Amino acid sequence: MIQKPIALLFDLDGVIVDSEDVWFFSLNTTLKYFNKNQINKEIFNEKYWGNDVNDTLIKLDLPNEAVKIVNNVYLDNINNVKIFPDTIDTLFKLEKYKKGLITNTPKKSALSLLKKFNILRYFNIVVTSDDVKFGKPNPEIIEKACKLLNVKPFDVAIIGDTISDVKAAKSIGSTVIGIKIDADYSINKLSEIIKLLNI
Repeated sequence: MIQKPIALLFDLDGVIVDSEDVWFFSLNTTLKYFNKNQINKEIFNEKYWGNDVNDTLIKLDLPNEAVKIVNNVYLDNINNVKIFPDTIDTLFKLEKYKKGLITNTPKKSALSLLKKFNILRYFNIVVTSDDVKFGKPNPEIIEKACKLLNVKPFDVAIIGDTISDVKAAKSIGSTVIGIKIDADYSINKLSEIIKLLNI
């Protein structure tokens, strides 16, 4: 059983919502727009899923304007993003905790999803890539969220599904609960956090 944190910080994509296919489509659509070779799902998951969009596009040798394109394609296809079946019930059961959302997804898309699924009310704060200079794996987004919640990084548990989440959390001293990845504590789905926290 985990030492109980004061606050919980959740990643969005792959933790709260199932958006992997939409981001994969958005990235390949952008690559096609710039006449670049598209990538397969394995490469996407291995190298780009969960990383800051700007970093991803730099690695793919795409110009700055590609950021706007990939984000617009994602927003245009946001109705294809699904919420995980256990998300709402889990967030409800965690109501006594301070909760924040920390995501590399732009604020407009993140808020659209939270409002679409009526779950914005479960979060005390929302910090996105628009609010920081560097996205995850840089820990800046965690640091900002902690300041807004008035907690220390070591009193926080980060719930994420990528190496990017783990690196960001570990570099600032936070506990990491990984969904289907190696972390301080590993779970297979979000609802398992209830048992982990002994609620």
